[in-house]
Amino acid sequence: MLRVDVDKWQQTVQDLRLASLQAPHGRTRERFQALYLIASGSFNATTCAAHLGRDHQTVQGWVRLYNDNGPDSLAYRHTGGRSPLLLSSR
Repeated sequence: MLRVDVDKWQQTVQDLRLASLQAPHGRTRERFQALYLIASGSFNATTCAAHLGRDHQTVQGWVRLYNDNGPDSLAYRHTGGRSPLLLSSR
């Protein structure tokens, strides 16, 4: 079973809860919410994914990312997409 390793990063389950409420971007909040739900024992990764409307592999990836690289690795970063059509000259 996949577990959230909060001890490795000197965090608590409540730290994950606070991050799920206070992170600046909605996608980051969703990732921390998933970790909080799993770490608190309310869900496992598969049932948490169903609860959030995500694929179970996505949620498992978030847990692995956190366990391997820490909480900063869950922050949303815009990684692609179209460039703006008009650039501001200000």
